[in-house]
Order: sequence, then C-alpha cells, then structure tokens
Amino acid sequence: MTSYSKRTVEHALFLCSVWIKGLAGVVETVGGFLVLFVTRKLLDSFLLFLTAPELAEDSADWVVNYLSSAVQRFSEGTKYFASVYLIVHGLIKIFLVTGLLRNKLWAYPLSLWFLGAFIVYQCYCFTHTHSIWLVLLTVFDLVVVFLIWQEYQWRKQTHSPAHSG
Repeated sequence: MTSYSKRTVEHALFLCSVWIKGLAGVVETVGGFLVLFVTRKLLDSFLLFLTAPELAEDSADWVVNYLSSAVQRFSEGTKYFASVYLIVHGLIKIFLVTGLLRNKLWAYPLSLWFLGAFIVYQCYCFTHTHSIWLVLLTVFDLVVVFLIWQEYQWRKQTHSPAHSG
C-alpha cells in the first residue's frame, strides 16, 4: 500500500470514527434531557412490559430480578446524576467533534486528553462492573485515539512553516 493510499484510508477511518463519536454525543445529550422525565413508575411499567413473558416462564429469572432491583434503587439523585453526566459528556463530544471536523489544531490534543480521561474512567468502572460493553467501548476509544493522533501528526506537518512556502 502506498503512503498516499495508507493516508487516505487512515483519514477515512478518522472521519468515520469522529462522526460516530459526534452522533453518540448527540444521542447522549438528548438522552440526558430525556432522563429528566423518567420516573420509577415509568421504569417499573417499562420493565414489566419487557419482562412479562420471561416472568411467566420463570419467576426466579436472575436477569429480571436484577433489573427489578436496579429499578427499585433508582432515586432522584441517580436520575439527576445520570442526566447531568450524559448531557455534559455529550456536549463535550459535540464540541470536540466540531473542532476536529473543522480541522482546528487545538481540538486534536484536547480530544486526546478527554478520550484518555474517559478511557481511564471506563477502566475504573470495569473493575466494578466487569462489563464486556465497557471493554468494547474502551477498545473503540483506543482506536479513535490512534486515529486522532495520526491525523494530528499529519495536520501539524502540513501546517508547519516548512510546508507553507
């Protein structure tokens, strides 16, 4: 693969990953606002709707009982924390993605810093949850970090004084 085609593929992957992050930021922000309207009663009704067939088969189903217990622990404090977290996390992503897509050099190191912080937080959360989804998200974020780093190096090189003349 020539260096030009390698660069083209890396840039395309960078753009795809950044657009995915941007879409995720929009979904998180909207979701954060929607969480404000969620009540325990609404969660109970939704859980019953989802799990009624399973409960009819096995009233001692571990997953259903776990989810039911989680709904019972859903407090106003939990709701507001989740809402604020999603809104702030989503807005940070949208801000950084906008900077990256507009080729703003400041957005690259700032994005790397925030992604690094989120990766550390995800690893911390994994020690408590052992969630495979956190592992997959962290691997994706590491790939995005690599792509942002590569794009940043290329952008710095093409914007250097040696390439301006």
